[in-house]
Amino acid sequence: MSYCTFVNNLKEDEQSHHKNYHDNFYGFEIETDDELFCRLILEINQAGLSWNTILLKEQNFRNAYSNFNIKKVAAYKEKDVERLLNDAGIIRNKLKINAAIHNANIILDLQKQYGSFKKWIEHHHPKTKEEWVKIFKNTFKFTGGEIVGEFLMSAGYIAGAHNTNCAIHKKIIKTNKNNIGK
Repeated sequence: MSYCTFVNNLKEDEQSHHKNYHDNFYGFEIETDDELFCRLILEINQAGLSWNTILLKEQNFRNAYSNFNIKKVAAYKEKDVERLLNDAGIIRNKLKINAAIHNANIILDLQKQYGSFKKWIEHHHPKTKEEWVKIFKNTFKFTGGEIVGEFLMSAGYIAGAHNTNCAIHKKIIKTNKNNIGK
């Protein structure tokens, strides 16, 4: 099977996590708001770090952030922030933690207005990366160009997740309703 150059160049100890993510998640549409929120929070936490670090800590993030249940995270109080700041299994950055809570509350508002976070994204789709970045910066916290680009690529809203000769790229084209890469 032909893979993206990035995956082929990984160190052996990084390949299993990356290949699973590459083959089954990266670039595929995400159906639920909680999983979209999860991907956004993981991308925010990756800023300044390697994606391998995030993949290794993904289950810890799920445990720490109530399995990315948007309503639960939106209701977090100061004691929850302190709990997260003391959790060595996740990235303990107060700005990123506060952004997760703030963004959960924003998503709750978007759900009221549009029916779901996914529908809010679809309402704006398609856009260029630059247009998306502007929308996200005006809506959420801690969402710069790299974070927004990776979030949207990873969730199947903009092209670029895989090399065009990658077998997974071909699989995404067949299954993606957003017509990415067609």
